[in-house]
Amino acid sequence: MTDVLLRGGLLWGLTAPADMLISGGRIARVARGIDAPGALVHDIAGQLVLPGLVEAHCHLDKTLYGGAWVPHSADDTLAGRIGNDLGRRAELGVPSVARIGALLSRMSAAGTTHVRTHTDIDPSVGLRGVEAVREAAAGSPIDVRQVAFPQHGVLTNPGTAELLEEALKSGVEAVGGLDPAGVDRDPVRHLDVIFGLADRYGAHVDIHLHDGGSLGGWELELITERTQVLGLGGRVTVSHAYALGQLDEAYQDRLVQGFAEAGVAIATAAVYSYPVPPIKKLRAAGVTVACGHDGIRDLWGPYGSGDMLERAMHIAYRSTFRRDEDIELALEAATVGGARALRLDDYGLAPGDRADLVVVPAGGPAEAVVVHPARTLVMKDGVVLHN
Repeated sequence: MTDVLLRGGLLWGLTAPADMLISGGRIARVARGIDAPGALVHDIAGQLVLPGLVEAHCHLDKTLYGGAWVPHSADDTLAGRIGNDLGRRAELGVPSVARIGALLSRMSAAGTTHVRTHTDIDPSVGLRGVEAVREAAAGSPIDVRQVAFPQHGVLTNPGTAELLEEALKSGVEAVGGLDPAGVDRDPVRHLDVIFGLADRYGAHVDIHLHDGGSLGGWELELITERTQVLGLGGRVTVSHAYALGQLDEAYQDRLVQGFAEAGVAIATAAVYSYPVPPIKKLRAAGVTVACGHDGIRDLWGPYGSGDMLERAMHIAYRSTFRRDEDIELALEAATVGGARALRLDDYGLAPGDRADLVVVPAGGPAEAVVVHPARTLVMKDGVVLHN
């Protein structure tokens, strides 16, 4: 593998330009005026160097990306979107290896190096989604990790729990849940199943929680308690967590402190008009915050580009962030926060870290988020993929 020298970039977190030497797929040195005979040199003077972007919440198996435009037909309710998905996925050939591959290509070109995707598991689709994602991921430089996701319920959809276990046995990295109260109507039994599987197979947990208000708050308490009791800190994420944006300050504060103590991460997509978790409060308490697109051009909605800098912009905008230091929190969620939630090894911009990098023509992190400019260079494991 040829060494690569990135000359004169502004590394996120540093105050002065520096060179970065990449060797053997790792960051070997960061300093000014590096002399590296034989290295392939890229002059990136005045441009911002970021660690590879992390898409921490999407649904690759559902995507229609790369195919003909499909008019969206679901009504704007959870039941309506689920029904639209179930009713049309066979007609449209979902899941599709070609479409998943097309979306992964788009994500890679936009600087994403790691993806966590929630793959539907239910008796009608079995593990076909898992297999399709694996096949597409095998042809992509992106590291793809799957969540076995019970989109249509666990307790209310007999046979799903057994399939979740089969998915974990096959190597799927995480087990998901969905509205333990709102969908399955029995949060204790639902969490018994999900956390029991995670504990048995050493898997991560990532639970979709759309339930709002005090009901959602109570479920967040239950998830936090399970995490503490089973010692799963750092391996549990709650996605969406709409209730956090609807509760009074005192209740919100108690939940946030509980997440910090238990090691529960929060992932947000800031989609449509749904509540966005209080990112500043979460980060001030030391809670990991990650982000992702949720659906990308699928039967749940027509939006999504695969560009995580654009997604970070939506998160900053929905959070009404205007100051640079606040906007930077959205970039953190699309990079370091996602890496923490996925527990990625050797992630970052320090010597010894994997050389997963993206370079953009921006003077700082806030500008990168707001403008989300074209990517100048994308590198994965020391290999330049796009420039």
